[in-house]
Amino acid sequence: MSKSDNLQDELRNLKPVKEFFIGIDSDGCVFDTMEIKHKECFCPNFIKYFNLQRISKYARETWEFVNLYSKTRGANRFKALLEAVRLLEERKEVKGRKAKLPDMSALEEWVSRETKLGNPALEKYAARVNDPLIDTVLEWSKKVNKDVEEMVYGINPFPMVEESLVKLTRKADAIVVSQTPVEALTREWQENNLDTYVHMIAGQEYGTKTEHLALAARGKYPDNKILMIGDAPGDFKAADSNGILFYPINPGHEEESWDRFYNEALDKFFCGTYQDGYEQELIEEFNAHLPEKPPW
Repeated sequence: MSKSDNLQDELRNLKPVKEFFIGIDSDGCVFDTMEIKHKECFCPNFIKYFNLQRISKYARETWEFVNLYSKTRGANRFKALLEAVRLLEERKEVKGRKAKLPDMSALEEWVSRETKLGNPALEKYAARVNDPLIDTVLEWSKKVNKDVEEMVYGINPFPMVEESLVKLTRKADAIVVSQTPVEALTREWQENNLDTYVHMIAGQEYGTKTEHLALAARGKYPDNKILMIGDAPGDFKAADSNGILFYPINPGHEEESWDRFYNEALDKFFCGTYQDGYEQELIEEFNAHLPEKPPW
C-alpha cells in the first residue's frame, strides 16, 4: 500500500463525534495568502523555470487570471500550470513575440491519470518516465514550496474566522480540505493556533477535495448536515459532486463573508434551513465575482 493510500485511510477512518460535518478550505478562505503565494512565489518561478522572460508581462497577467481572478481560482498547481500555458498559447501578444512555450503533453498525461496531484506522486512518476518536462515541473514545484516556506509567514486568519471555528465546533466535526501541500497547511494553522479546531488537515497528498469530502463525511452524516466552506469554484464543485451544502467566501469580500457566516449562515445550517433558497442566493452572488473568460 502506498503512502497516499494510507493518507486516504486516515480520512476513511474518521468517525463522527458531533452531529454535523464541515470541510474548510485554507488559502484565500481562512488565510489571506493567495495573493502573496501566487505573486511572489508561484509566478516568478513560472517565468524562470519555463523560460518565459520574453513574455514576462503576459505570463504574469495570465498566471494571476488563472489562479486569482477567474473561475479556475484555487485550482491544483499542476492543473493551473497547464491552463496558464494553454491560455498563453492563444494570446496574440505571445505569438507576436515569437515566444517558445513548453510542450506540456507529458504533464497533461500525468494529470489525466493521477488524483493525488502533489510532489510525492510526481517524484515517483519522474523517476519512472525520465522526461525533461516532468523533471522541470518537479523542480518548479519544489522551488515554489521552498519560497512559500521562506516568504509566507505571520499572516493572520481573516476577521471572524477563529470566532466561527469556536462556534461551529460546538456542533460540528471539522477538517481542512485543501490542495495546498500538508506541510504548508500545518505550519499556517499551527502558527495561528487554529489546528486544535479541526480533526485533520488534508492537503493535496490526500487526493482531490472531492475525495476528501467523500471519504471523510459521505455516508457518515446526512447530506444536509455536511457543509463545505471555500473561496473558489473548485470548492463548490467538490461539494456539489458529493451532493452536500456549500458556503462561499467571496473573493475580495472575505471579511463580509465570514461575518455573515458567523452571524447568520451557520445558524441556518444547524437549524436545517440553510438549503431553503438561501444557499442558492449565496452561490449566485459568489459566481458573479469571478469571470470565466480572460479580458484580453
